Amino acid sequence: MSDGGFFQSALVYLAAAVVSVPVAKRLGLGSVLGYLVAGMAIGPHLLGWVGGGESGQSVMHIAESGVVVMLFLIGLELKLPALWRMRSTLLGLGGLQVLGTGLVVGLAAWLAWGEAKSALLAGFILSLSSTAIVLQSLREKSLHNTPGGRHAFATLLFQDIAVIPMLAILPLLAVTHGGNADSHGGSSLSQLPGWLHGLTVLGAVIGVVLAGRWLLPYVFGYIARSGLREIFTATALLLVLAIGGLMAAVGLSPALGAFIGGVVLAGSPYRHKLESDLEPFKGLLLGLFFISVGASMDLQLVASEPLHIASLLAAFVLLKGLVLVSLGRLFKFDGSTTALYALSMFQGGEFAFVLLGQAQGFGIFDNERAASLNAVVALSMALTPVALLLYQRKVQPCATSQTQQPAREADPVEHSSPVILAGFGRFGNFIGRMLRTQGLRPVVLEMDAEHVELTRRLGMEVHYGDATRQEVLHAAGAAEAKLLVIALDDEAAIDRLVSTARKHFPNLQLLVRAKDMDHRFRLLHSGVQHVFHEMVGSAIDAGTQTLRLLGLPAYPAERVGKQFRRMDIDSARELAPIHEQDEEAYYALARQRVEQLESLFRSDSGQVSAEGTVWGREPGSS
Repeated sequence: MSDGGFFQSALVYLAAAVVSVPVAKRLGLGSVLGYLVAGMAIGPHLLGWVGGGESGQSVMHIAESGVVVMLFLIGLELKLPALWRMRSTLLGLGGLQVLGTGLVVGLAAWLAWGEAKSALLAGFILSLSSTAIVLQSLREKSLHNTPGGRHAFATLLFQDIAVIPMLAILPLLAVTHGGNADSHGGSSLSQLPGWLHGLTVLGAVIGVVLAGRWLLPYVFGYIARSGLREIFTATALLLVLAIGGLMAAVGLSPALGAFIGGVVLAGSPYRHKLESDLEPFKGLLLGLFFISVGASMDLQLVASEPLHIASLLAAFVLLKGLVLVSLGRLFKFDGSTTALYALSMFQGGEFAFVLLGQAQGFGIFDNERAASLNAVVALSMALTPVALLLYQRKVQPCATSQTQQPAREADPVEHSSPVILAGFGRFGNFIGRMLRTQGLRPVVLEMDAEHVELTRRLGMEVHYGDATRQEVLHAAGAAEAKLLVIALDDEAAIDRLVSTARKHFPNLQLLVRAKDMDHRFRLLHSGVQHVFHEMVGSAIDAGTQTLRLLGLPAYPAERVGKQFRRMDIDSARELAPIHEQDEEAYYALARQRVEQLESLFRSDSGQVSAEGTVWGREPGSS
């Protein structure tokens, strides 16, 4: 393959995305359908610009990396305790969906083909739905946090895990053991005896888990301490691709291996940094993947046998939809939730292409049958955005139980904290510890890798990441959080973070640390409501203790401190508008506020003389 052919294919893919996706979004169809239509248009059966030859296949392999990155990022959001809490939904709903669809579709295929082995395998392959398309479409339409969206997510996770035994069973069902398996995505290890192949796969998975648990945190810590952001991004990409390559080498799906790696690293302090660095690559590569799916659709087969393909597609969608609706009734979903669950999950999935290719290589399916099933899967994927658009416009407005709260185990992702704390140094750690005493667990972001490691050894959950970057804030849950506490030590970084948060996350209330009085005035003048001088609190505490050492009882001393703090806040807000604008007016008002403060305390009954004689008593004293 020439370099020119590869770059020409990549150029066509990107140009098709730029032209089609904005149009699809503007029509309300979603980006996924735009990508699929663009792929069909430029594919070998229409315009013929891509898809035929090695260059198109090379771009397809690159595009498949989008699914790998997406599954890794999904895994990062799922800590093992969260997976354990959702075990009943994951195993119950997800397990019954795969089992029920596999048996129902397999039975129908058996009646049509008269071959039990291949029919049952086809049923279980078609039980898988498209994680990439469903999640992307649900997020675009803001349906991912609804009960139906969460149930779909839980089912998709089980399906992704179920790919492991399906891939393991394929060699045992093989009719022929030629070299074709490799050409269809198989592994050279598939030539091994079944038990040895299984042990190799198990060893690879255990190796990923152990490396993610014990080795990778030290690697990322070393890279983070170097301060080279681009090297951290390169390391993140290297990790995902290395896990994918290892899984492919042992005959597993690279995306599934990446998902396992993400789950293992979900508790890492570098989780949010990994998310923010990989997110742009995920979006671009997923787009290329969807285009590749559209380009790989055999439209010539569809055109030559339209009734046959249409009947297969209708039978598959109806049977799988029937199972999904039945599960909704069994688990007592309301009508809207059942409709969203069924309309988002009725299609085939991207793993079906991998499984069908390997099954074809092993001689389980002939070329004609494999091509028909591939066409059915691709067409059903293309119908998904249309089905969700139908739900959003017709079903959702008529729903009567939108406020129903899902069961705790129905939510596969841990709820985001209402508080994000940026900076966990000598200022922010006090805030974080105070919040923890009240049962609040803020998402803490800190850029000092050594400090992150130290505080995590002390039992504090701190994440490595630059809070001034929009993507890091988004990964930390800024879109859903209520409050952003800015406790950074660098004045310029504080200003950048305030600007980023106010521009991209207007829902966040800001509580900001100010470095000095000028910084405090500037923040107040910009409209920030809650600004705290980093020295005021400790200085007032020291002044309060000074009064007590001079003989003033505890209550009057604490009252003086509270009054001074309140007057300081009021004075700062009053002085901020004229700071650096009218110097004379500023100093005149400042003198006036000082005199008012002293006058207030002179009139107070609790004073202390130079000799330490206390005037006034605490309330209730005799």
